[in-house]
Amino acid sequence: MAQDLRELFEKEREQITHKIKSGHENRFLSKLEVEMPTEKKSSSLMWLSIAASVVVIVGLGLYFFSSTDHVGTNSNPTVVENNTSKEVQETISLGDLSPDLKKIESYYVTNINLELSDLEFTGDNKVIIDGYMERLGELDKEYNRLNIELNEIGPNDQTITALVKNLQLRLQLLQKLKTKLNQLKSSKNEQKSSNIV
Repeated sequence: MAQDLRELFEKEREQITHKIKSGHENRFLSKLEVEMPTEKKSSSLMWLSIAASVVVIVGLGLYFFSSTDHVGTNSNPTVVENNTSKEVQETISLGDLSPDLKKIESYYVTNINLELSDLEFTGDNKVIIDGYMERLGELDKEYNRLNIELNEIGPNDQTITALVKNLQLRLQLLQKLKTKLNQLKSSKNEQKSSNIV
């Protein structure tokens, strides 16, 4: 009675052989076809979906074309870069460390780019914008230095916190710039309205 159950089951598995009856697959496929026949899509539905896709693509293209049209060609600053060189692809960034950090990084980068795209560059506000862009450039250099440190030393709390703070600072700086530009615009509007009266 002191038999090993594993040996007993292995012997039983060796003795049992499972065979499928001939024609089983054909019978199964014919039953499947009866229960779930394949329906061909109508060609009008296909054309409708293609037309809808084209409309969406054209609409997005026009939106992006018109949103970049009002910004001058000389004054298109790049504060957050998406590097695609081979050297950068081999390194790790903040978003590569964890999904949560990727969400944080993409949140700040998206908002920074959104704030940049909303800026209106005119001759009146060029000096103010240039000052802020210089500071943003310094923060970008610091961010790149922190990324290099992240790759050389490895991930640690101090570097990760510094990277996130850098992104926060850039966003706050752009929000302050936007507020300052709105104040400048409203004060000019007040001056014009007082000159008219």
